[in-house]
Amino acid sequence: AKDMIFNKPHESVAQSAINIKMLLLDVDGVLTDGNLYFSNSGEESKAFNSLDGHGIKMLQSAGIQVGIITGRTSELVAKRASDLGIDLLYQGREDKLAALGEIMAAVSIEAMEIAYAGDDFPDLPVLDQVGLGFSVANGHEDVKSIADAITSRSGGHGAVREITDFLLQCQGIY
Repeated sequence: AKDMIFNKPHESVAQSAINIKMLLLDVDGVLTDGNLYFSNSGEESKAFNSLDGHGIKMLQSAGIQVGIITGRTSELVAKRASDLGIDLLYQGREDKLAALGEIMAAVSIEAMEIAYAGDDFPDLPVLDQVGLGFSVANGHEDVKSIADAITSRSGGHGAVREITDFLLQCQGIY
């Protein structure tokens, strides 16, 4: 987290991180590098980072829930979520703000207790609502400009692990 770029004073971002009870993640460009790979037969493949996976498990062990909101729908994402014990999986959701509302209602959690990581325009409304917003090094400039913090690593290359480590450090449970 020492290499993260902060758009707000570090102390203020760290203070917000103390109250986080849930991390919500976009997939393409955050949990993956954003490239979409298709075989000749139309099969899709994505690469996920093992550092990110371990960070997600560490958060869950600390009692912080993890969920996914993605505009695309993919069996690969369902498998990855299942492997990581992520039950809050909202796929095919172009309106991510509506999905955020459903999650908040389903688990009775407030926006200020949620951190979100996104990289592109569909993520902007959610970043605007939650207690703590992250973007990744390879995120769109407009998204990076409104995020509270930007990871030094790119999506799919350990960016989520930077976020999970930061949250655990701020909460004193790293």
